[in-house]
Amino acid sequence: MAKKSLIQREQKRKKLEEKYRLIRQSLKKKRKGSSLNPKKIKEIQRKLQSLPRNSAPIRLHRRCLFTGRPKANYRDFGLSGHILREMIHACCLPGATKSSW
Repeated sequence: MAKKSLIQREQKRKKLEEKYRLIRQSLKKKRKGSSLNPKKIKEIQRKLQSLPRNSAPIRLHRRCLFTGRPKANYRDFGLSGHILREMIHACCLPGATKSSW
């Protein structure tokens, strides 16, 4: 089980990312218009950098829904590997089968 503080930090980052998503996208679109002069581009870049660091989508991590584990997550299920294996073994996930060879 992950520490509660780490899980709360990720939730805070997710809220910040959602809050600043539209602002960040509009600034990036303006910056892509390369017909602007360099001073205008630098001004837009400065505005982008003034946004909170934790509002950047690159800083988000996927975590397991049950344990909060940040590694070995499967996007389709939102679970870490060992929890996914346990749930498949207990037949809790329809359509998923435990492989054996």
